Amino acid sequence: MIYLKYTIITIITFVFMEFVAWFTHKYIMHGFLWKLHEDHHQVNPGFFEKNDAFFLIFAIPSAICFIVGSSVTAYFFLFFIGIGIALYGVAYFLVHDIFIHQRFNLFKRTNHKYLKAIRKAHKVHHKHLNKEFGECFGMLVVPFKYFKNAK
Repeated sequence: MIYLKYTIITIITFVFMEFVAWFTHKYIMHGFLWKLHEDHHQVNPGFFEKNDAFFLIFAIPSAICFIVGSSVTAYFFLFFIGIGIALYGVAYFLVHDIFIHQRFNLFKRTNHKYLKAIRKAHKVHHKHLNKEFGECFGMLVVPFKYFKNAK
């Protein structure tokens, strides 16, 4: 039963991270930290971008949760929050960097409607090359209209 509790904590954290990513992307990356994010909206940004610094920014809370959760018994649940954050980071890397932006030559073709909707929503997000008038700031939760148009 105790493992179920920690599994639920991990899953809830992973799901919550989609909201955290959406909020951070909309209000921080397209706000006061635009200078770190703007190269991601260039047509040919290159393999490494200043935007990659957000990987480290999101890894810090995960690492803190791992360290505190594994060293202080009363805060053991933090370890599983760290796992949830880290798993979202892995999903982000696989979906955003590999699948959507093709930083590595993998997963080029798909006929899956959900994956096509993710790509379409992200493409719409990137049609704006500046920080204003952005849309589709999430990664895994896609507005329904992109499912209809996923061809």
